[in-house]
Amino acid sequence: MQYYGPVNFLPLDIHAWIIASGHEVTVEGAMLEIVPQNPHVGAIISGVDVNTIGDKDFAEIYRAWLDHGVICVRGQDLDMPGFLAYCRHFGRVKPHLVKRTRDADYPDITVMGTNKRKPDGSLDKSVLTRGVGWHTDLPWDQEICKATQLYAVATPSRGGDTLFTSMYVAWDRLPAALKERVANLKAEFVYGGRKKPHDDFLTNEDRARPPALHPVMRTHEETGRTSLYVNPFHITRIAGLADNESDVLIEELSSHLVHDDAVYRHKWQTGDIVVWDNRCCLHSATGDYPPEEDRVHWRVTIMQ
Repeated sequence: MQYYGPVNFLPLDIHAWIIASGHEVTVEGAMLEIVPQNPHVGAIISGVDVNTIGDKDFAEIYRAWLDHGVICVRGQDLDMPGFLAYCRHFGRVKPHLVKRTRDADYPDITVMGTNKRKPDGSLDKSVLTRGVGWHTDLPWDQEICKATQLYAVATPSRGGDTLFTSMYVAWDRLPAALKERVANLKAEFVYGGRKKPHDDFLTNEDRARPPALHPVMRTHEETGRTSLYVNPFHITRIAGLADNESDVLIEELSSHLVHDDAVYRHKWQTGDIVVWDNRCCLHSATGDYPPEEDRVHWRVTIMQ
């Protein structure tokens, strides 16, 4: 089955069939293929060049992103201005808090995976392990981060995958008593969390920023679905609870975050653009690639 015509007027039953089966849809003369990777999270899209994407083409990509939480648009050839132009289709771009990894000419872009060697020639493990551990991006910001987008510039011969999981599923499967307990609670977040393993990336001014406060249970602004919004990477405490009670609750919630059947493992190819919804997904780098090989991404954070 194929549908020829504007995406905005796709009949609902045809749109549902496309999402469920991963079949092709022809939009504005281009063959757009959306292939779900997991029943709960992740889809790969091909048959489109984002350098020349139109509004109607992007509407289908955006709809797939909301449906799947994470999408990869495969086989792209981008320069930095082109990457930024595509990112801005999703929303307002905001430079990352860590200034030293921003590109000198395009500071809205963070360059990840470079400068792996210290001055003495030894490997800088903080570069190799950056992003390892389940987390959502920028919860330590006072405003919610809508999305993160990565463009793969160089990929290793093996390893270096990224894992994604659905926080809709985490909330849906939370025990009823625990849902009731946390429904009105808020969590505090800072860059690096309780252990602060990476706060050496920050300036003294940024390190002194006050914690951000966000609801543990949140409603997605666009889908209307409920998700769990905690992660052990950046959280410091549950507001209003004693320290020991907060720590116990964080550990309990953390044990319910990841369900094996709701995890998508993305195996990177050079030219992949992956965007994930930080409002309803967690992610983690695997960090298991050969350290002598390059794994380089351009990274952009997108706000509401």
